[in-house]
Amino acid sequence: MLNKYARAFFTRVLTPFAAFLIRRGVSPDTVTLIGTAGVMAGALVFYPQGEFFWGTVVITLFVFSDLVDGNMARQLGRSSRWGAFLDSTLDRVADGAIFGGFALWYAGRGDDIVLCAVSIFCLASGQVVSYTKARGESIGLPVAVNGLVERAERLVISLVAAGFAGLHKFGVPGIQYLLPVALWVVAVGSLVTLVQRVVTVRRESAEAEAAAEHDNEAAT
Repeated sequence: MLNKYARAFFTRVLTPFAAFLIRRGVSPDTVTLIGTAGVMAGALVFYPQGEFFWGTVVITLFVFSDLVDGNMARQLGRSSRWGAFLDSTLDRVADGAIFGGFALWYAGRGDDIVLCAVSIFCLASGQVVSYTKARGESIGLPVAVNGLVERAERLVISLVAAGFAGLHKFGVPGIQYLLPVALWVVAVGSLVTLVQRVVTVRRESAEAEAAAEHDNEAAT
């Protein structure tokens, strides 16, 4: 849902900024690399120290590079397989850094082994959810399913919760519990999405094999 509506909105908003970068001679790949580095810095420097508010501010400043680089490539008419590969690969790196930052906090001063495990599960399940779609498409299947919690939902839920949870250091009482709740929501939602995609690939695979068998019988 967020991919469908929010992405279209922010793409329109960020188009002038993308055009400005093009005029300055900045390449889409450079934006991708800088954006990923900024997200990693925000997640792995601030989150392990419990600085969730400032970490989220830094990450938010850089996370929109995922929209800017694609916008620039379209304006330049230079969309390429390499650019798509680089963008998708670094998206996985950025996601891993965010949930890795949460895991480092709970493994250290956060002192909660259960939430550390939940954070690691969010990290791993997010990677596998992406892999199931990519692998399904690579063997010629459409993987036509809108998962319950895809990448956009995972990021919005976790980052919004982390940002608000960080307000606890500014004296807002009880708000720190938003992050644990969000991590559990993302973990359960990612598991549901994984099951949805596996079931869809199994069904599409069976349908493709049945169609191929029917065509072979018709040919003979």
